[in-house]
Amino acid sequence: MTQPLRYAINVTLDGCCSHEAGLPPDAESMAFWTDELRRSGTLLYGRITYELMEGAWRRLESGEWPDWMDASEVAFSEVMDPMRKVVASATLDAVDWNAELISGDVVEAVRRRKEQPGRGISLGGVNLPATLAGHGLIDEYTFVVHPVVAGRGPRLLDGVDLKLELLEQRAFQSGAIVQRYRPVP
Repeated sequence: MTQPLRYAINVTLDGCCSHEAGLPPDAESMAFWTDELRRSGTLLYGRITYELMEGAWRRLESGEWPDWMDASEVAFSEVMDPMRKVVASATLDAVDWNAELISGDVVEAVRRRKEQPGRGISLGGVNLPATLAGHGLIDEYTFVVHPVVAGRGPRLLDGVDLKLELLEQRAFQSGAIVQRYRPVP
């Protein structure tokens, strides 16, 4: 049995996936994302997402969390910081923050990783997920759809043709809606 590859991302009504688009995080959304992290044993990112996440959620060298974090963001960071991370990149020479670098044939590397024992792999980002979705490697899609039209930015799974079956849907008090899907064969 393979471990599932789960893709989860915030997205606007017009399909934009920029970390600057959408509603600001609140306690409810941060609790959701913290629970999402707990579903998997490994995080899989491309270079851009890895660098964004490391810059925002890595514990400071002092051992403290940044002053800007509220309790829900600290809880998220406390789960993410020690997690195993895998970074797919052709431009990085090395990674740290509990991370391992994969280069070369990323599709084959992810296929092999899915065959290893584990609770699941949590996938984030924009470009890497589009590549993996195009090869049928993603087992579950979770979109947190924000009631915002961004008008610009990277698009969700741009160029990928998918048919999905809705598994779950729920609304946050902010108006964002969580939609969880699985691919239809």
